[in-house]
Amino acid sequence: MIGIRRAGIIASALVMSICLWAPLSFGGADRDKLLSEPGVFGTFATFSLGETWVKQDQATRIGQLALLKGVVEQHREKIAVDLYLLRGLSDYGDLMFRVHASELRDTQQFLLDLQSSAFGKHLKGAGLMHGLTKKANYVPGFPDQLKTDLKVASEPGSKPYAIVIPVRKSAEWWALDQDKRAAMMQEHTEATMPYLKTVKRKLYHSSGLDDLDFITYFETSKLEDFHSLILSLEKVKEFQYTRRLGHPTLIGVVKSLDEMIEVLAQ
Repeated sequence: MIGIRRAGIIASALVMSICLWAPLSFGGADRDKLLSEPGVFGTFATFSLGETWVKQDQATRIGQLALLKGVVEQHREKIAVDLYLLRGLSDYGDLMFRVHASELRDTQQFLLDLQSSAFGKHLKGAGLMHGLTKKANYVPGFPDQLKTDLKVASEPGSKPYAIVIPVRKSAEWWALDQDKRAAMMQEHTEATMPYLKTVKRKLYHSSGLDDLDFITYFETSKLEDFHSLILSLEKVKEFQYTRRLGHPTLIGVVKSLDEMIEVLAQ
């Protein structure tokens, strides 16, 4: 028992040394810009850890996780990286990287460097989705009161759960004229209003970049509200033009890089 406790203390100290070794400002000075402005590429890369990872001793795993932190630090001036622990909540991987970049090739280089690192050798690609942030297509035509209501601030506090749902619309949707689509999107937006404070949303446009039309990203601390939000959206007219919803649906917990290192080091 004493030996186990001592090993745990040593492992914690080694993990702490990684956290102090390369302090990060995730995404550098451009993080706010990359997360808020249109014309930014968003990539969702999911990975599973191979069996070779757990067969290594803990000291080796911790050393390789230090290299993971080094790769993120190396690219932080051009990209913003967010991490999510999927293990235990999703069948589609153990961890997910959400990467924002002004140029998609910067994301590509980050993922190449990640996978060629000592840590990356243990990663098995489970999925990859690309999208682009754009200015809202329909909101400018909404009634003034609805546009005002959309500006309500989220509830304070952390929102630990993240959900990613890819969407593909039918050909009939794209054949509709702008006014018909705008009317249905207003109904869609009105259905989301009860959950605006508790469920944060971000939309990525994927047509031409992937085999889907949109990637929808959500953060919440109240999964029951998210569940109700999806049920509400399935009742609006626009939903009948949805050809694909999910497949996969990814759910995980938001983690800082240091928190992720601590989990994976165990």
